Amino acid sequence: MGIETGGIETVAVIGAGAWGSALAQAAALAGRSVTLVGRDAAVIEDINQRHRNSAHLGELELSPAIRAAAEPPDADLVILAVPAQQSRAALGRFSGRLAGRRVVLSAKGLEAGSLKRQSEILAEMVPDAVPFVLSGPSFAGDVAAGRPTAVTLAGDDPDETLAVAAALAGPSFRPYAADDRLGVEIAGALKNVYALACGAVEGAGLGASARSALLARGFAELSRYVAALGGSPATLTGLAGLGDLTLSCTSRESRNYRYGMALGAGQAPDGALAEGVATAPVAQLLAAKLSIDAPLVAAVNLLLTGNVSIATIVAGLMSRPLKRED
Repeated sequence: MGIETGGIETVAVIGAGAWGSALAQAAALAGRSVTLVGRDAAVIEDINQRHRNSAHLGELELSPAIRAAAEPPDADLVILAVPAQQSRAALGRFSGRLAGRRVVLSAKGLEAGSLKRQSEILAEMVPDAVPFVLSGPSFAGDVAAGRPTAVTLAGDDPDETLAVAAALAGPSFRPYAADDRLGVEIAGALKNVYALACGAVEGAGLGASARSALLARGFAELSRYVAALGGSPATLTGLAGLGDLTLSCTSRESRNYRYGMALGAGQAPDGALAEGVATAPVAQLLAAKLSIDAPLVAAVNLLLTGNVSIATIVAGLMSRPLKRED
């Protein structure tokens, strides 16, 4: 017998970009009736008329179980899939429709200015919403195309979390339930910062050995953040930690990795601003506030100023005092 879905039949996905569309596709393939909420009239028409989101996913066909609209319906489950720095505005706009609802947060980033995680923003804007956090190694194109993808879904109530995971689970999209929301959120946010650094190492031609060393030390640094904030470092051994960190720090499909590559090569990054760019200074402020030893986050912030090369930064990291590996 399968896990019950807690009566979840309808899903609203707020954010009709590539990631929102991919999650809408996953929910539809799991058998849910899905409304994809966007602001661009052309995108809404494209989805409803052609079952495509050509602006963000090319000619990939979307399920006919997905309809697009400018406003969310009263759905059993809401997925917030806007960029991290836009979450507060989106929650404020639709707060009336989210009151008392189960809300899955899928953005990976810390809010500039407030230093808050996505679930903290939700608690401020919609206090009675029930929060869940979705994270893990996943690219929008893979999810939308139905390629095998496994992620972590974290919530506070084990039964509710299992129900939401079951409602979103399909033949190729597998959410695994977890209870450490904080650890999952921090891992998702900071892996983007380390992806910038790893991309910069490749862009500067410093070699795979340097990149692997940076990834491993980033994992250790991330563990210190999670522990200092009250999460479980054990969370980082799973999909939301090591899985997502490895994918983002080694693949050119990662926007943060590509952004870092351009910086490492001394070029101006193309395209949309990577999430890690906004999160890096927030992470540095958190490190100072909580006395976390975070040399890699500090190095990324130096790199983003444009005044220091990645080669100089790596040389500085290599000259740090020797100590036991933690």
